[in-house]
Amino acid sequence: MIKAIYFDLFFTLITPAYEKGSNEFDLLGLSVNEWEKYAENDVLYRERALGHVKSEMEIINKIVDTIPFSVSEIQREKILAARENRMKTALQNVPKDILEILAQLKAKHIKLGLISNADMIDCKYWEQSKLFPFFDDAVFSCNARFLKPDRHIYELAMQHLSVLPDESMFVGDGGSEELYGAKSVGMKTIFSESLEIKSEEKRNGIMKYADYHIKNFAEILNCI
Repeated sequence: MIKAIYFDLFFTLITPAYEKGSNEFDLLGLSVNEWEKYAENDVLYRERALGHVKSEMEIINKIVDTIPFSVSEIQREKILAARENRMKTALQNVPKDILEILAQLKAKHIKLGLISNADMIDCKYWEQSKLFPFFDDAVFSCNARFLKPDRHIYELAMQHLSVLPDESMFVGDGGSEELYGAKSVGMKTIFSESLEIKSEEKRNGIMKYADYHIKNFAEILNCI
């Protein structure tokens, strides 16, 4: 019997979409691809997502310091504001059908948990989000100091809700090998493409660790 369902955050429950004309890369005259080459650098991402960066501005400084031209303090402050606003907006603009299904799961007395690879900007506005009232617990990597698919982050989440692996299910879009991690600790897994459709190559890789595959968020109700 499933007693707890754990969700990934980004591209499973929300999409941190860029908004026309007011993004981090706009402030620097870069394309989105050029910006993400710096912003999503693997080494920098792991550092901040593991909680080794001590402030929001330090996250921005570490990114822009890798860019091969000078970035002023005013630009850095505007970049931080743009990034924070993008995350805050995403946490407010949760698709209605997702909120409806979360409410139905709560009505079934199923505990809901979040397991997210996230830095301190990503999770800064979690408690102000439309998702927050539905969740019994949230484990963010920057606080836990573990990243999916490390088994410790899943075990910590289960400890918080006092459930066993065979009582637990994980729902995610499959990024960061998260379904492999959930499966390795004994959770049932749902691969969700409700917010983002994967390429055939990525889908085939993720499906190896999925007990269920859904394209409509409401299909979760058929998996429990």
